[in-house]
This record gives sequence, C-alpha cells and structure tokens, in this order.
Amino acid sequence: MSAPAGSPHPAASARIPPKLGGAAASGAAAPAGPGPGPHQQNGPAQNQMQVPSEYGLPPQNYIVPSGHYSQGPGKMTSLPLDSQSGDYYSGLYTVPTPNAATPNTASQQPGAPQMYGRVPPAPHAVGSAPGSFQGASSSASHLHTSASQPFSSFVNHYNSPPMYSASSSVASQGFPSTCGHYALSTVSNAAYPNISYPSLPAGDPYGQQMFTSQNAPTVRPIRDNSFSGQNTAVSHPSPLPPPPSQQYHQQQSLSGFSAFSWSAPGLPSTQDNLIRNHTSLATASSPTNTVADSLSCSVMQNVQPPKSSPVVSTVVSGASTARMPPAANRPVEPVASVTQPSELLQQKGVDSSSTTSSASPMPNSYDALEGGSYPDVLSSSASSPVPDPAPGPTPAPAPAAPQPSKLPKPFGYGYPTLQPGYQNATAPLNSGGPPSSPVYSGFQQYAQQYPGMNQLSSSLGGLSLQSSSQPESLRPINLTQERNILPMTPVWAPVPNLNLDLKKLNCSPDSFRCTLTNIPQTQALLNKAKLPLGLLLHPFRDLTQLPVITSNTIVRCRSCRTYINPFVSFIDQRRWKCNLCYRVNDVPEEFMYNPLTRSYGEPHKRPEVQNSTVEFIASSDYMLRPPQPAVYLFVLDVSHNAVEAGYLTILCQALLENLDKLPGDSRTRIGFVTFDSTIHFYNLQEGLSQPQMLIVSDIDDVFLPTPDSLLVNLYESKELIKDLLNALPNMFTNTRETHSALGPALQAAFKLMSPTGGRVSVFQTQLPSLGAGLLQSREDPNQRSSTKVVHHLGPATDFYKKLALDCSGQQTAVDLFLLSSQYSDLASLACMSKYSAGCIYYYPSFHYTHNPSQAEKLQKDLKRYLTRKIGFEAVMRIRCTKGLSMHTFHGNFFVRSTDLLSLANINPDAGFAVQLSIEEGLTDASLACFQTALLYTSSKGERRIRVHTLCLPVVSSLADVYAGVDVQAAICLLANMAVDRSISSSLSDARDALVNAVVDSLSAYGSTVSNLQHSGLIAPSSLKLFPLYVLALLKQKAFRTGTSTRLDDRVYAMCQIKCQPLVHLMKMIHPNLYRIDRLTDEGAIHVNDRVVPQPPLQKLSAEKLTREGAFLMDCGSIFYIWIGKSCDSNFIEDVLGYPDFASIPQKMTHLPELDTLSSERARSFITWLRDSRPLSPVLHVVKDESPAKTEFFQHLIEDRTEAAFSYYEFLLHVQQQICK
Repeated sequence: MSAPAGSPHPAASARIPPKLGGAAASGAAAPAGPGPGPHQQNGPAQNQMQVPSEYGLPPQNYIVPSGHYSQGPGKMTSLPLDSQSGDYYSGLYTVPTPNAATPNTASQQPGAPQMYGRVPPAPHAVGSAPGSFQGASSSASHLHTSASQPFSSFVNHYNSPPMYSASSSVASQGFPSTCGHYALSTVSNAAYPNISYPSLPAGDPYGQQMFTSQNAPTVRPIRDNSFSGQNTAVSHPSPLPPPPSQQYHQQQSLSGFSAFSWSAPGLPSTQDNLIRNHTSLATASSPTNTVADSLSCSVMQNVQPPKSSPVVSTVVSGASTARMPPAANRPVEPVASVTQPSELLQQKGVDSSSTTSSASPMPNSYDALEGGSYPDVLSSSASSPVPDPAPGPTPAPAPAAPQPSKLPKPFGYGYPTLQPGYQNATAPLNSGGPPSSPVYSGFQQYAQQYPGMNQLSSSLGGLSLQSSSQPESLRPINLTQERNILPMTPVWAPVPNLNLDLKKLNCSPDSFRCTLTNIPQTQALLNKAKLPLGLLLHPFRDLTQLPVITSNTIVRCRSCRTYINPFVSFIDQRRWKCNLCYRVNDVPEEFMYNPLTRSYGEPHKRPEVQNSTVEFIASSDYMLRPPQPAVYLFVLDVSHNAVEAGYLTILCQALLENLDKLPGDSRTRIGFVTFDSTIHFYNLQEGLSQPQMLIVSDIDDVFLPTPDSLLVNLYESKELIKDLLNALPNMFTNTRETHSALGPALQAAFKLMSPTGGRVSVFQTQLPSLGAGLLQSREDPNQRSSTKVVHHLGPATDFYKKLALDCSGQQTAVDLFLLSSQYSDLASLACMSKYSAGCIYYYPSFHYTHNPSQAEKLQKDLKRYLTRKIGFEAVMRIRCTKGLSMHTFHGNFFVRSTDLLSLANINPDAGFAVQLSIEEGLTDASLACFQTALLYTSSKGERRIRVHTLCLPVVSSLADVYAGVDVQAAICLLANMAVDRSISSSLSDARDALVNAVVDSLSAYGSTVSNLQHSGLIAPSSLKLFPLYVLALLKQKAFRTGTSTRLDDRVYAMCQIKCQPLVHLMKMIHPNLYRIDRLTDEGAIHVNDRVVPQPPLQKLSAEKLTREGAFLMDCGSIFYIWIGKSCDSNFIEDVLGYPDFASIPQKMTHLPELDTLSSERARSFITWLRDSRPLSPVLHVVKDESPAKTEFFQHLIEDRTEAAFSYYEFLLHVQQQICK
C-alpha cells in the first residue's frame, strides 16, 4: 500500500494519535478509510507537524478528542498560604472543550469512530485545558491536546494495527557498569571473551530464513529483558545465508512459514512489499560537494595567517565565474545511499517496513533490515500488491462521566499557622531489594538450567497480594504524620514478583525498567490505578560484561521477529514458543549445539537464552551498504565572542591528547570547519607542508572548495592535523568579527558529511546573526521570575529541525556545545541535535579564566566525549507482548515508522522513554515481556545488534498494580511528558498535570484499595515518595516559576530530562545530601582497594544542616560542599587545607590531596560518586552566609520558598484536592 505522491521522508510523515485528551470529540472524527496506526514523533508536541518544505508533505492535522474529564477544575485551584508564599497556580481554571471541528464534518455523524485515513485529515483548531497527563499523551513533537483528567490513557482503537518489523545491532562496551546500583570504577577496555561456534550440517532451511524480506503481519511490540552477563563473543564459520532474492523463493516452497499462531481482528490482508518495491531501489546520489555554478570566478589567494600559525589561508571569492571541479577520486564512496527510495518514502504506518524483491538483492530500508513478520499469505503473483480491505468501524471509547466542578475553598484555607510536628518515626534503612538481590547479580553461568513451560506457568505462584499477608509495598503510610519517609540508603528499583529462576535471568533495571513491575491485565484496570505505564531505557550503556555472539544463525520468531531470549518456552528440543506473539518456531540445527558445554541437543543452555542482554555480530543481511568509516567533523565558532571566551585552547588541547583514542579503525576520517561572518575550510590532504585555509565568503550559496581534501584520514594526515590544532587557538586572536553564520556553516557540514555520515560537533558561543537560521533575541530578562506564562520554550524557526532531518537521512548526527554568557536561543538551536540523535552540552557564563570551574568541566566532558564508544547508522525497535502497544517516544532520535527509531549516532550516555497502552486484555497471559533491539555499526566497522529483554508478571488486582509501582521510573516518565506539555501547551498546564498525577493516584488508591478512614493523606509504601518527587520536579529549573531562571537554562534542563537515563535524571530531580564531617569506615564498601565510606542520606531540608557540620549535595552535574560557620576547624584544616572558616576562599572548586584520614575519606567518597556518571560534576565549596549559598539552598526542596510550597504544605494541598 503506498501513500499519496509527495509523501516525505518516512520519519517526517510520522503521525500521532490524539492521546492527551479523553474520549473522541463528537463530530470531529478523522476521515474514514483504511489506514495504519499513525506514526509517532519525538520532541515537543505541537498542534501541527513541522515538516521540511522540500519533503512535500501537506500539513498533518490531528483530531482532538474533547471527551469528559474525571477531574473537576477545582484540582487546579491555587491554595496560597499567605503573603509570604508564592502562588502555585495563578487562579481558578475551567475546563474548556477543545475546539476540534473539521470542515468536512457534514458527511460524518457525531460520535463516528475515528479512523486514520491515508489522506491528510482536515485542519482543526486545538483547544487546551490544564489537566493530568494521559497515558497516551501525544508523541514527542507534534500534537498537543490537554485536558484535566487522570493519567490513565484510553485505548487507541486502530482499525489497521501497525505492522512491526524487527532487527537490531549493538556493540560491546567497556565503561563502568553498576553492581547493585553502585557504579564500579571505569573499565576502559573490557575484554570480551569470544565463543566460537563450529559449523554443523545445516539440514534445516530455517538457518537461511533469518533475514526476512517481507512485511510483518500485525503483531504487538515486544518486551525486552537485558542482563549484564559475561562478555562472550561467539564466532563460527558456516555458510552465509543466500541472498534475500533466493530466500524469498525458498520461502514460497517451505511449508509452515505462512501460518500464524494468532490473528488480529481488522488485520489487513497485506501483500509483501518485496516485489512492488523492487523498482524503487534507486541509488540516491549523495550530494556532490562542488563549487557553486553561479560563481563568476574561482580566486585562490595565499593569505598568510598570524605568525604563530603555519596555515596557508586561501580566499574563495563568492563572485567567481567558474567553479572548481570536484576531485576525481573520493576517499570513501557509499555503495548504496541510505536515503530512502521515493516509493518507500511514500509508505506510511504499516507499510513503512518495506522490503526488496528478487530483482533487488539489496534491502532498501532499515525497516526491512530490522525485520518484519512473515505475511499471512505468500501471493503467487508478485506483480502488484493486494489492496488492504477496509476494516470495520471500531466503536469509540465510552466517555467517562463528568464530575461536577466544585468551588475552591478560600485562599489559605486549611493550613495551620505553624507546621505541626511529625511523628518522629525512624527512617527506613532501605526502600527496595538490596544490591545482592539476584536481579543485580553478575554474569549468570550458561550452564544454568532454563525453566520449562511448567515453571513459566507457575512463575506467578503466590503473586496474589490478597491471599497472603500484605506486602511491604502496600503498607499504608500517613504522609502528613510520618516524617522520615526518605530512606537512609539509595532507593533501589523494585524487584518483579517472579520466581527465582526468572529473577536471575531478568534484565538489569539499569538498562531497562518499567513504571509498573506488575502489568495490569486490562486498560480499564490501568485507568482505575491512575498511574503512568511506560518503559525507561538505557540501551547502549557501558557494560563491563556483555555476551557477544557470532553465529550465522540469529534465531528469531518467524512471525513477530522477536530475538530468542531467556523467556521463550521450549516445547521440545526442536521447537520453541515465542514469548511475545506465542507462535511456535523450529529450532535451527545449528542452534542445537552449545559451544560452551560442547554438547548437542541443549538449546536452552545457549548463551542467547541464558542472558537477557546479549549482542549479536550481524551479517551482511543487516546492512544497507558496507560499513562506513568513523567520520568526525568539528564546526567551530571563531568570532570575537568565541575568542574572548577562550574555549579553543581547551578544545584543541583535548583533541591533541585524545587523537589516538578517537573510536575508529585505520579508515577513521576527520575534518575542521571554522566560521564567523564567513566560512573557513581546512585542506589537510597528505603531502601538504602545512594546513591550507580556504575561505568562502558567500554564505548565501555555500559550496565546498575542495570536497575531497576536507575530510582526511586521521593517521595519514596526523601531523598536519596536529599543526592545525596547535595553530587554531592563536589564529583568530586579533579578530574583530562579531557576527556568527552558524546556519551556513551547518549547511556546509551537511554537504561534507552526506556521502558517509558520521558525527558533527558544533561549538557555538552566541546567537546566530547571519545567513540562514539567523535568530533574534526573544528573552525578556524582566520575565525570568514570572509566576505566569513562560514564553518561547519552542523553536523560533524550523531551519534547524529541517537541517536535522536532512542529516538524519544521511546518517549524520549533530552534537551541540553551547558556551555562552548571553541568551543564545537554545530552544531553536537544540533542534539540530534533538532530531538527529545528537547530544547537547551547555556551559552558561563560560570563560576560560573568569570561570575556571566551567573550563575544567568542559575539559573533562571533552575527554569523555572524544573517547566514549559510539555507534553509527543505528535503528532501534521496541517490541512487547501481544495486547500491549507503544504510542509515544521520548529522547533524541527521529521516528522512521510506528515503532522504529532512527539514530544516526548512538552513545552510551543516551536514555529513552516510551509510553505504553493496553489495547487488548492480557487475560490469557501470566507474563508480559518487552524487548528492545538496537542495530548499529561499531566504530570498528562491525554491524551489531544489542538486545535487551524484560519480563514482568501480569496481575488482575488493583492492589497488585499499586504494589508494583516503580516510583522513580514513574517520575522520570512524568517528567518527559511534562516537557512535552510545557512546549505544546504551557508551563502552567504541565505543572497542573504533575500535581494532578499525585492527586489522582492517591485518590484512586484511597477509594479502591485502602479501607482506612483517616484524616491524613494515605499512600501505599510503594508511592510514599511520589509526592516528594513531584514537588522536587516542580522546583527544578525546567518547571519552576517565581524564581529567576534564564530561558536557556530552563530549556537546557528540559533537554536533559528528555535524553538522560534514569539513574542520572533522578539525581537532577532529587539530589542526595550527605553529612561528610563525620565520615567513618562503618558500612564502607571496598572499590579497587579503596575504602569508600557510605554516609546516610539526609532530608533536603535546612533543618538537617547544622552550623557545626559540613554537607555534600550531589545534584548529578554539580557537587556542593556546604561548610557551616562553626564547623570543626580540624575538619577544615584536614580536608580543605585552611586553618579556619574565615580563611576559606569564596570560590573554591577543588579539594586538596592531604595526607590525613579525613581527607582520604572525603576524597574517596567524592571520587566514587564521580566515577558513577559519564560527565564529571563541578565542585563548589559554599561557605555559610556567603552569596553563593543561594543556589545550594534552592535544592533543599522540602523547604518553602517565596514561590513554592514546602513539602508539608504540598501534602496538605494534595489532601485538600482529594477531599474536594
């Protein structure tokens, strides 16, 4: 099925179902007709999708359901305390019905089922109202509807469910992993032992069917279970599978390949795209980088740079009449362009997983590489596709009965004049499974027996929480009376209630975790719980142990393309049952042999089914073109502002120190572009005596002067590269150029990188002021402390998004380093990284000498950035058990199809989130599984697939759902949703929705599970930290109001929320506070022959601070050491190296290495904390009563500020909302 002509890049045509609202709005149904589930998009939700003009896509409009809302407007009523307190909300809110009328509703009946047609729906206006997040809220970039309603999402009824394809690849890594949530020390080069699989007679043709060239019938996404196991690489020579063209013909003759073990209602009869796309595999020519034809002449002048710079400068005039011809030989030329063929680009939704035919041996999309399902029927006629039958109408979800609005109580009602004393209960020692729990154990031995079907079926034994004693996670807690709810030790992820065998095999929560460790059986049950359902992923994190498997047969389900994993069932030695779609598959002959035990006939002992995190070395079937070399391009701002900041010295020094450590092989290539009001290229071709600078002054028509000499082999031109890096810091010392032509420089970088793809690192120090993408200042400094509307959180132009889409299509990611002391419109600039799977680094008030802590941070960040592992040309697909579906993704990427994320680069520091809904009841399932597969090219040129699989129990009791809440995962998912709401609607809407998330969940618990009649605020133990974390989120830079916050600071905080893995994001949301002037060896741990003290956690409240003490606050990217005015002088001298409090300098950023026990303990503890994160935090020593303490005290989230509640006041506010 093809889309209308002119459809864009597959990712650009992604659509999003209207999930933020409630039931569908009457009279606002989309045009009826057959169609797949809509695509999803990342990034901030908007009313209308922003699409590059060259893609030719008509504006995508979405139907906005208005529905009935279960929460009345009283939930948004502000309840200030007095003149000292700030307003949480500006006033009373009503719930307007979104205006969602379409011009063609005359032909539609009110309440008609919404169907997603293949023609653009009619435009509509979107109304919004503050309210809770919906579990199916709009995808990260282009839809927003807001309504006051609970978290739970309505089932999205797709008449034509999406088809999911599968494939992935991944690379072994060697950075610190965590053990029991405590990060181990960095392992720079983890050694991964290889497992060799000798060839066996392949009598079963299944080994030749691993790569499918056909569309997948509709199946549900899959769950993923990862497990940090031993690094084992498996290599074994055996014949490669035949080309896809031969596989296709073989499949037609094989029996059993077209049968399914289940069927989905409304599934369209799909003809495989193999034949119909064979004419569309056109080799898209990469942009040829030549001089613009419009130039009148080509003037090459040798401009002598400053004396300290051995660089020959050449000015290429923009008025030249002739262009320089491109060089005859390109160092690297792609065999097949990654750009999607035109016919493929037109396919949407279900059909996005295109394939190749017998006439086209090379697959033409990553969708096909990752694998689709086998079609239900293999048509004997391959000349034309079979049209999809129009599915029958799906009834619209029944609207919830509205609750009458209630008038808010008077201003300040119900608050005591003084905060009452809490019950001083002893704080719990821990709040979850200890690190020694089986789920955190190290590598599992392969010889461990895999549980059979009987064990799987009994894995939920004893799960019912009502038939036994009440678990600790359901212990009711009166939050308004119990003071010490914060545990003294770190909060561990809850361990799923599975049997011991499955617990040992399950994925590490550091890689893959779910907001609910007990999956509700139905969407109705999830709606009752008012809790978010989603996944938090850290798929490419550094691991010290990772099984790496090389085999000609990667065993996958023939139907849904799930990778075999520890949670499949072996019916006998020859058959296995998929744990996601339940299809029975044959065991390939090769898989019967276990190289570890050297035994035959024990497939359940293979490493693939003994580890939930594995990495496969992929064959050529998983490639669109031969692996390209690692290519790194640095685009540097050299305007007067940049030279004054002094970052070039730090960057060039870091590059000189780490040139040999850049990930890659002998083919690694590197290039440099600098810019101010013109663009400067550098010819570093081998054979030159010194680097040659080529200046292009025509920024309106950017061209590449010498396309083949600007990206050079790192090792062949290393001396020239070093000469340039030594010269760069001084080349522009005397510049007076204040303008910045960032947009044209990025256009040049795109042309330069298009043939191969790679990584572009952009360093910018000011607002772009010339050429394409120029920006104007939008910040009003007088509004930084506003308690009302915060404007300009979204981009001012779509230039940077369009550029990012183009880069993503050419497998190029753009990383942004913003080093600015002035407003630089990060909201617009961030799009270049957000949509190209890049990273964003922000250094406010950066100056090489005036701000040494920022300079040191940049230096350390660059060392990590330049040397960490990297994957190129990556795609990631998430699958889950039949009945579950994904509807919104969060992170930096681009959605290529309904469940396939395009990642031009993947790095170990990137985190992702996805929201889930339950489309079909899981009544026949006792387990739900999720699997993520990441297919990428390593820096060494290997195609790899990293697979994580997570297994969780399915429950039918509401109490069980509450018992399994992972509160940290839930708050991180909520934070991602709040960022989208802030950009698509307003910051106040996002704040209201966060508060309502607490109100709704605790209200639902109190009315359905808890039978306690108490005047306090009752929460189950699993949710006791939920209000505290939400309050902490409301006081973060991203969402706070009433406190002076620079716009770029706020936007950067939102960017961090969207792309950080959970373990780092939680420290940003709720910092850890420790007292360090009394460190002892009691309870200490031993790391690398170093004793690391483990002080207890303290509440984030000033009442815990004493003038006699010293406290360390870990905020993730910043460490604060607060020194009390009366702190023991012995501690000050032994740790800080100063005789007394008065002699401590105001700006101290280092702890001296002193030969004292106190110094060793303090430095050991801080070093241990630093080693647990990829980017080095900045250390600030803050003296009591110094001006610098303001920032420190802003992180004490349990205390009241002028603009926000204290924790106790927030609890009373929540309680009052529940009682309305």
